[in-house]
Amino acid sequence: MENSEHPIYLVDDDESVRRSVGFMLKTSGFKVESYVGGSEFLYDARQLEPGCVLLDIQMPEVGGLEVQQQLQEHGLAFPVIVMTGHGDVNIAVQAMKAGAVDFIEKPFAKEALLDALSEGFERLERSDLRTTRREEARLRLNGLTARERDVLEGLVAGHPNKTIGYDLGISSRTVEIHRANLMRKLDVTNLSDLLRIAFAAGVGD
Repeated sequence: MENSEHPIYLVDDDESVRRSVGFMLKTSGFKVESYVGGSEFLYDARQLEPGCVLLDIQMPEVGGLEVQQQLQEHGLAFPVIVMTGHGDVNIAVQAMKAGAVDFIEKPFAKEALLDALSEGFERLERSDLRTTRREEARLRLNGLTARERDVLEGLVAGHPNKTIGYDLGISSRTVEIHRANLMRKLDVTNLSDLLRIAFAAGVGD
């Protein structure tokens, strides 16, 4: 497995697990930050760079499922790999349904951990690519006038020129002119390419 530049956040209240798993990952060339519990990790989470979360499912105060839920509610798309003890499989299944990458049962082999992390890092790379595409698309839209942007939003909503014109208080012919201008500025020749850029930029979200 090729080591990722993204860090690994190891969240477990068991000091021996933090020490042994952290040592295993660091000697394998990964960047690892350890947390003694869910609340400590959540306190820092918004300031952290994107990474994989190795998350113990059973912790006092804030358990793994709640940590996972809080990450989602805050829009932090950190891939989560759940670490479970014996008998926690039902909880692990809940975590998987909530979007966890995988779960591994303690004690786990190094290969099982690395396989799960590999999938987590792949998710991060795909997320990075989507973010880059969105930023590029938004830059392309920056050159549009406010009225061209209004027309684009109407097209994204699936409205014909006549409806867009009615909503904006302009003629269908004026809508056609704005539509031609924004297609020229975005260097596209058909509606599907235009919509692809708009969707990538988050227009209509």
